[in-house]
Amino acid sequence: MLIGFVAGEASGDLLAAPVVAALRERLPGVKCAGIAGDRMIEAGAQAWWHVRELSVRGYAEVLRELPRLLQMRSALRRRLLGGQPAAVVGVDSPDFNLRLEMQLRAAGVPTVHYVSPSIWAWRPQRIDKVRRAADRVLLVFPFEQRIYDDAGIAATYVGHPLASIIPARADTAGARRRLGLPEAGPVVALLPGSRRAEVQHIGPVFIEAAALMLRREPRLLFVLPVAEPRLREHLAAALAGAGAAAGRIRLLDGRSHDCLEAADGALVASGTATLEAALYGKPMVIAYRMPPFSHWIMRQMGTVTFVGLPNILAGEPLVPELLQHDATPQRLADGLLAILDDPARCELLRERFAAMHASLKRDTARLAAEAIMATMKR
Repeated sequence: MLIGFVAGEASGDLLAAPVVAALRERLPGVKCAGIAGDRMIEAGAQAWWHVRELSVRGYAEVLRELPRLLQMRSALRRRLLGGQPAAVVGVDSPDFNLRLEMQLRAAGVPTVHYVSPSIWAWRPQRIDKVRRAADRVLLVFPFEQRIYDDAGIAATYVGHPLASIIPARADTAGARRRLGLPEAGPVVALLPGSRRAEVQHIGPVFIEAAALMLRREPRLLFVLPVAEPRLREHLAAALAGAGAAAGRIRLLDGRSHDCLEAADGALVASGTATLEAALYGKPMVIAYRMPPFSHWIMRQMGTVTFVGLPNILAGEPLVPELLQHDATPQRLADGLLAILDDPARCELLRERFAAMHASLKRDTARLAAEAIMATMKR
């Protein structure tokens, strides 16, 4: 039995891996294959293509890669149909997956879309495309259930898997020992993203912000997880221009969760990492930069005030968001230091993040696997 999985980026790999494991436990002999990342592979999935081959973000970047992406999707569709899958699960990446799901569903393949497109944030008209593409949608945020119920689309809230993976109480001292960091003294995590374009645009800005913070607080130590080896050269070049501050900034291969757990606060690129930081209870400043054309298009289509998941879930600006031209090293440094220097504000953030953690925690892998299996039966 074949179940297809199509994960479009590192966050999709993280989301899908426990579901792959749960399906393989419940369905001995099942083959999960498609576009997968390292975590999915560890869980037993076969990667016909690696997730990094699909990790492209921003309109300008997608336009450059479009011929290759279309060719990959066509080849993937043919291979999936040739394997006569019991179901295909598209994990996030709606611009790639929804069209593929529509084509597979039209051919009689049951389809599941895991993680709703952010129709509550921008491009709300995509819900009609979801209706045509998916037999069922697996939701990771509780407020989405009503949206799909009102639209008459089968959907199941399964919780967010990160809320089960990340402990309810961070073991900061333990994480520092695992990373070889001193247990005393302030630590800040720098998370510029997992895609090359993200790292190129915001990575040097984060490093400059760290250098500015060190001028005011020389005891600071910074940890910067590098999502993939190929991204290290961009960050190493930025570090080379950081002068004496470079000695207080440690590049680590992966281990973003350890870095967050070890930190007192973080500078985080907008995306899943902002939710990870909140689940670890860490004060943060959210930032993002992208090519001007991509940013202009997203502003035209946006329908919400916030871009960071903690602020979206809270419905208010719990933490600062500095985007595009506002994401300067000075403003980032000032913003995070202002939070870290205010113990009452840090405690309030930890309380709000703890409540957020509780609302997102479910037995996600089991619920998702059962929903996929029920869709297969139908």
